[in-house]
Amino acid sequence: MAWFRRKKEGIRTKTEDKKEIPDGLWNHCKRCKNSVTSKEHKANKYVCLSCDYHDRISAQQYFEILYDNEQYEELFADLAPVDVLNFSDKRPYKKRLELAQDKTKKKDALQVGFGKMNGIPLVTAAMDFKFIGGSMGAVVGQKIALAIDHAIAQKAPFLIISKSGGARMMESAFSLMQMAKTAAKLTQLSEAKLPFISLLTDPTTGGVSASFAMLGDMNIAEPNALIGFAGPRVIRETIKRDLPEGFQTSEFLLEHGFLDLIVERENLKEKLTELYSHMI
Repeated sequence: MAWFRRKKEGIRTKTEDKKEIPDGLWNHCKRCKNSVTSKEHKANKYVCLSCDYHDRISAQQYFEILYDNEQYEELFADLAPVDVLNFSDKRPYKKRLELAQDKTKKKDALQVGFGKMNGIPLVTAAMDFKFIGGSMGAVVGQKIALAIDHAIAQKAPFLIISKSGGARMMESAFSLMQMAKTAAKLTQLSEAKLPFISLLTDPTTGGVSASFAMLGDMNIAEPNALIGFAGPRVIRETIKRDLPEGFQTSEFLLEHGFLDLIVERENLKEKLTELYSHMI
């Protein structure tokens, strides 16, 4: 019967011909769900224009924000982790590494950059949470050690940008050894009378927060970053008490004396320049 059959193509044709919006043109805030163009979001240093939510960004994006004219040299980029323990849980560690390297186009969870920030030579070691949760393995520790050696050789201040879930369990004791190794190397930096600023971003937890992340001459953080050793659920179950409002946020830690400063990403380059100018 013709009365329920469409004889002419009308709405359907127009709908089917509708072009899809290409991916990557818009950014949707994870907190307030506000949408802006990716170009606007990048121009605002990947911070939401509506609610000031600081997106997690890569080491490369931090380098582009900090270094003059986005010009810097990446150091020790050829270092890659090795599965010496033949570790396997739900999938082999070797496979996890391959997937993470394919996803991030990087060989491990930390990159080192060297360049000038408002004319000041600066060595920066920045973590990437997309690489196995920014976990600290042997290569992360070695890159930090080599970055400190480079800072000493260049007589340049040092910056670490932490963003990590903690030690990399797939490397067992080799990962835990990096806590002592990085602390010892930072002592050498201090003996060379070169300043070290630690920037804690969301999240900074586990063995990273228990080692180099809290050993800066100044410890600063981005707004509303999660910072701590164990997670809130683990702590709540251990002490059998409710936790204070905003527990383990950067604002809570600043109020209780664990941080020196909270810096908006928009002001990060200028504030670091000011701090290093007083410390050099």
